[in-house]
Amino acid sequence: MMMMMSSGKTNNVAIISKMYCSASQVVLVVRRRPHVINGGGFVVTDWSNQRVVFSVDGCGVLGVKGELIVKDGNGDALILIRRKGGVVEALSINRKWKGYTFDYEGSRKLVFSLKEPKDSCLVRKNAIRISTAETGCKDWDFEIKGYFPDRDCSIVDSNGNIVVQIGVKKEIEELMTSKDLYHMVVKAGIDQAFVVGVIANLDYIYGESTRC
Repeated sequence: MMMMMSSGKTNNVAIISKMYCSASQVVLVVRRRPHVINGGGFVVTDWSNQRVVFSVDGCGVLGVKGELIVKDGNGDALILIRRKGGVVEALSINRKWKGYTFDYEGSRKLVFSLKEPKDSCLVRKNAIRISTAETGCKDWDFEIKGYFPDRDCSIVDSNGNIVVQIGVKKEIEELMTSKDLYHMVVKAGIDQAFVVGVIANLDYIYGESTRC
């Protein structure tokens, strides 16, 4: 169930861009696209005005496993997300994902990394941690608490503050037999594009709409 968070003053956490940081708390609605119609992925709208603000294309659209693209409301690519491959990953306890932004010349810049437990049966038990390009003394900046497939989880910063709460509104949950429509409450100052990138990763890790 979706939980509302306090709206105290918060500094911007601009991981992708400050233009995706709002001065107030924002509720985003995620609607998954079916594979059979358009290759999967999902669309994100702003609850307050029903405007499409982001979309995510997965391997069903791109034709490449372990690769995702986050787009803005105009359909322009914002983030390329790739799973690290090769022998090193095969021998590693964790699989690592890397998120890149594009500059005006098309060059890529690493902005965040996400580690997932290799064995999917451990994903429920072990925290999924995310580091950003701004990581300081700690080796992670955010972690996932709860269980994403249940649409009952949150993104927590390294100080233990909930910055994003993921859930399903009760009135919608009663009408649904699946979790194809859910909400994200994003705290003021938190980069919404980054949040969508993290959600895209979770969606793929748990074998949902972005995975082939």
